Amino acid sequence: MTNINFDFKNKNAIVTGGAAGIGFQITQKFLEAGGNVSIWDYSEQALQTAKTEFAKYGAQVHVAQVDVTNRESVAKAASSLPWAVDILVNNAGITRDKSFAKMGPEDWDAVISTNLTGLFNVTKTLLEKFNASSNHKRIINISSVVGLYGNFGQTNYAAAKAGVIGMTKTWGKELGRKGFTSNAIAPGFIMTAMTKAMPKEVLEGMAAKVPVTRLGETEDIANACLFLASEQASYINGTVLSVDGGIVL
Repeated sequence: MTNINFDFKNKNAIVTGGAAGIGFQITQKFLEAGGNVSIWDYSEQALQTAKTEFAKYGAQVHVAQVDVTNRESVAKAASSLPWAVDILVNNAGITRDKSFAKMGPEDWDAVISTNLTGLFNVTKTLLEKFNASSNHKRIINISSVVGLYGNFGQTNYAAAKAGVIGMTKTWGKELGRKGFTSNAIAPGFIMTAMTKAMPKEVLEGMAAKVPVTRLGETEDIANACLFLASEQASYINGTVLSVDGGIVL
């Protein structure tokens, strides 16, 4: 038995929301493991930063400014791809947190359009762009622990992330015979730039709720993503991997 050594040389990934936060870390991990990555992101500024940060990887990197809620934007990005797809990581997402009583239709529509319909738009458009000769095609959807147990002030976000889980499992059943695996990752409390800006006492309170007594790092999610994308995970399909320090227990 040997240790797992992730090698994605000659493998092509797309990471939506891949220019910042968790998506940036996922992109970096794939590049470090030799993969080619197409970074899809809505923010032009984040894309420029990512291009600078990843310049040393040269032709391994492709970028596209994409609005996942807009099917024409998704189709344009798909047509610009320089390679067939092996791995799709649906990571793009937004929040519009309010209690249900205060949540307006615009808050609901924005989150559902991006976090659920956007995932449909991207995957539907790219389905025929996957490497037809491969029996190791991967779809990895970033859900959330709130999609498993709900959360105060996140009716829209929890509903979208629960929907992502349902889509993941359905695709696992429908696409398995076509060489795909479809899995989801459900992150818990993760330290991102936005999280780090919170008051210290808030962060300490969040960490105290987690059985391992710490918040997760973006690298924790990226490592799980690489595993699910690897050959070693070829018999894992339709599952939800909670990377949350045990908060859902």
